[in-house]
Amino acid sequence: MDLAYLRAHPEHLPTFLTHQRIRETPVAGGDSCVASRLTLDDGHSVFTKTWPERAGRPVPVGFFDTEAAGLRWLREAGAVAVPEVVVALPELLALDWVDPGEPTPEAAERFGRELAGTHRAGADRFGAAWPGFIGTLAQDNTPDDGPWPDWFARRRLLPYLRMSVDGGALDGPDAALVEDVVARIGEFGGDEPPARLHGDLWPGNLLWGADERVWLVDPAAHGGHRETDLAQLALFGGPPHHDRIMAGYREAWPLADGWRERVPLHQLHLLLVHTALFGGAYRDAVVGAARAALRGVGRATVDG
Repeated sequence: MDLAYLRAHPEHLPTFLTHQRIRETPVAGGDSCVASRLTLDDGHSVFTKTWPERAGRPVPVGFFDTEAAGLRWLREAGAVAVPEVVVALPELLALDWVDPGEPTPEAAERFGRELAGTHRAGADRFGAAWPGFIGTLAQDNTPDDGPWPDWFARRRLLPYLRMSVDGGALDGPDAALVEDVVARIGEFGGDEPPARLHGDLWPGNLLWGADERVWLVDPAAHGGHRETDLAQLALFGGPPHHDRIMAGYREAWPLADGWRERVPLHQLHLLLVHTALFGGAYRDAVVGAARAALRGVGRATVDG
């Protein structure tokens, strides 16, 4: 099987894999899927993700189709580098292979400018035209006219707060703290039209390529607030050369007044997803972000 054949007959890939007709090398691929590098007969490589048998349940309906739709939508912006979708089937996803490289300040600054370009490409509404997932959790992408604060509270904070409480990761006082943030969400300012978001932009979803570019992978793509992507990027220690990324971004598209004070608000979404998925290990991060957000309410109109 070569790349031309694979593009013409994507449905044949599972059979070739089952019968070991393609050289397959395991690679790191995140928490939820099994990832491999496939080397084709013409020397071309593709990256594949499959649902693990150890999951104990079938792949969620639309799981890989959703990721493929998000990758294509981000790629259509023509700004940040996004791998091409080669195969999208219910049971697997195959993308063009990206040779990894080392993080450099120049690549970081270019990525910041390109991310601004992707965000500027915009979205018709908040949400998306496809069902959503973030990690293995469903995410409500029902298209919505907003305004952004109300949408963010209803679609991105409260559902994962409920999951986290029901799963025992957060208790009553923790929930009350997040609910205080939700009750005051209209006071933070910075409302903007929907941007074209990656949607799960923690630093692990940046791929530093050998071509001196930063590539976006594993999206939960949708129309949302651009500050959400940027706030997620600062989580878990941030990426290499984070300051250069932000400098490039702000040069290309300056941020609204008070953006720094809104960072904890925007981070609450992904942190609540973590308590919903992984339990109480992320409880302190959620509580800390909620408290920081509430402290910042009164300062969120200060020039950023």
